[in-house]
Amino acid sequence: MNFKKKITFMTVFSVSVIGTMHIFNRIFSYIASENNLLDENKYDYYEWRFGKIAYTKKGRGTPLLLIHNLNVCSSSYEWKKTIDRLSETNTVYAIDLLGCGLSDRPLLTYTNYLYVQLITDFIKHVIGKKTDIIVSGHSASFTLMAASNDNSIINRIIMINPDDIINLSKVPTQKSNVIKNVLLSPILGTFIYNMKINKRTIRENLVQSCCSNDCISEKDIMICFELSQKDKTRSKYLYACQNTGYTNANILHCLKKLNNSIFIISGNNNPENALIAAQYQNNLPSIEIIGTDHTKQFPHIEKPEEFINQVNILFSEDS
Repeated sequence: MNFKKKITFMTVFSVSVIGTMHIFNRIFSYIASENNLLDENKYDYYEWRFGKIAYTKKGRGTPLLLIHNLNVCSSSYEWKKTIDRLSETNTVYAIDLLGCGLSDRPLLTYTNYLYVQLITDFIKHVIGKKTDIIVSGHSASFTLMAASNDNSIINRIIMINPDDIINLSKVPTQKSNVIKNVLLSPILGTFIYNMKINKRTIRENLVQSCCSNDCISEKDIMICFELSQKDKTRSKYLYACQNTGYTNANILHCLKKLNNSIFIISGNNNPENALIAAQYQNNLPSIEIIGTDHTKQFPHIEKPEEFINQVNILFSEDS
């Protein structure tokens, strides 16, 4: 094969591969979004400077803000088993973070401090008074930073299985910037994202994160899948930033400044959770740790009644 034929072959091959990936991406997005499982009309919207933020408000009493785990599949739907009970004694706000749920997905670099700003502005402009917070997973880091930056907005904090402090301190590198740029490319990046985030991988991740399959329904999986594909797969911007360290932050300095009442609810069936909780307590001894048996990453989903009882005890003791 001479040089000209090689060039022609490579060109045709490349165009065919790119075209196939593009068609696959379009089909994937259509399949994920055809059902519209979440009713947008049931949400209120906060017009934030970086995009529209979806949230729900229920109940009466002391304000309580629920913040879901920072993940392209996550949303305020994470609190579906607990929000009604919590709203019996509190005015409960459940937010969809920027890039997640029914909130906007702007084309920007998602950082930890972006979410610090979001939480701060949401409390000041929507809730309007100092609030208690229950926060899940990775989102605990920017909640602690928001409390450290402004002690007038956050009262008590319950963290559900927060992230490893050491992993949170890792910053983007030159290599991670290359990976981020590949993930953000229009066709190849979307194809890689779809290979990583799909119904099969979502199901596997949820099953691994829970002690029992009974607490995860097919509807839960489909909602997570739908949300991960919303707005023409713009969630890949958050995915790229999160997987290359842009949403990380070294929280050690802010832990030492905090005087809030802080609790960690930890799933006992994942041994790592207890070790991570101990990291926080070692740096801030006033933190109280409560282990929940027969749960892993989502005690509020796996054992909702036990979780609600624990929340009532923790917040009533410190009121």
